[in-house]
Amino acid sequence: MDFSFFFDGFIVGLIASVPLGPIGVLCIQRTLSKGRWSGFISGLGAASSDAIYAIIACFSLSYVVSFIEKQMLWLQIFGVALMLFLGLRIFYSNPAKQLRRQKSNSKNFVQDFASVFFLTISNPLYVFLFIGIFAGLRFVQPENDIFGQLVLILGVLAGASAWWFALTSIVNLFRAKINLRRLWWINKIAGGVIVLAALFSFLYWLIHDFFQWI
Repeated sequence: MDFSFFFDGFIVGLIASVPLGPIGVLCIQRTLSKGRWSGFISGLGAASSDAIYAIIACFSLSYVVSFIEKQMLWLQIFGVALMLFLGLRIFYSNPAKQLRRQKSNSKNFVQDFASVFFLTISNPLYVFLFIGIFAGLRFVQPENDIFGQLVLILGVLAGASAWWFALTSIVNLFRAKINLRRLWWINKIAGGVIVLAALFSFLYWLIHDFFQWI
């Protein structure tokens, strides 16, 4: 294995994951309310989605990019709807039930993973983010072989996963200080941030498309 490719991919995975948007808020909220592993598994959903978009960018799958551009509106609608659903669900969630579920070790890791995976994969701008990062840092060259590119993508997955593991581990240190009232506020703030991000995304694309038609 060429570790230079892996290291390059690891850096890309970190760069793509570090900005704390709605996904980060959601993973932090789940870590505090459901535990570190719930937050980390949610982060793995985002990391897996990042790896898929990295594959598209790395192998220059132009037909996939073309499909994404044509279906941009529907992907955006799906992403906004999913963000609104998750945000409102967190906002109106009962912290007492969350604490009881936490004590009973009742967790649904598949749901945690899938919800964040689909939330991330529904944002088609990520593929252009990876194209920009790969082009800007010149990590993908025409002479690179397929094995090297696969190692690069593996590095992206590892870098993103490492970030989510570190973030949820740090957040988990404060979990012992979370009581019912604080969890109530965390749910309100996290849910509100995600809902506002969804509404902002919707308004941005609405205004953007409106001026394109003028």
